[in-house]
Amino acid sequence: MARHAYQKDPKMEVQINKAMEVLKNGGVILYPTDTIWGLGCDATDPEAVKKVFEIKQREESKSLVTLVSDLDMLARYVENIPDAALDLIEVNDSPMTIIYPKAVHLAPNVIAEDGSVGIRIPMNEFCRQLCFRLRKPLVSTSANISGENPPKGFKDIDPQIKEAVDYVVHPSMEEKNSTHKASQIIKLSVNGQIQIIRK
Repeated sequence: MARHAYQKDPKMEVQINKAMEVLKNGGVILYPTDTIWGLGCDATDPEAVKKVFEIKQREESKSLVTLVSDLDMLARYVENIPDAALDLIEVNDSPMTIIYPKAVHLAPNVIAEDGSVGIRIPMNEFCRQLCFRLRKPLVSTSANISGENPPKGFKDIDPQIKEAVDYVVHPSMEEKNSTHKASQIIKLSVNGQIQIIRK
């Protein structure tokens, strides 16, 4: 997936810089993704990931989705990218999280018990730029208390969540093409077999 030309937006630059400062210091942000609003942190920092679980009041035994900026970053955090994944990414036109069989270099509490991890290359500029500048994957889990419905928009986010994070990205960063619903999830086996987990 080639990275297209990026026209710098001064307002976006401010939000990215503020979010990066928090992320680099092990903090948690509340931010708009290409799907729904999410809780995010450096996906290689186990202490930061632990904070996300605490905010969501969710058991650490459950894995978390992460975002990467492009295929180059993806290749650094999975042992192997199956050809099937490349094909799916090339033709995909909506947010799609792929579960890869063998994760590497990520915080242990991001990874599932079987060693797999769900990763998405986001379809919105804010998230892609944030990952690219941070040079690390970003945790992306729905901004809600575990068991409650994910928020469709910023106004739907529980005030408890907004107060618990270290930085709230300005709502204006939510892009028009955000779907306001969770991404589809596809699981790939080592030999490239495809299993649809969520449409």
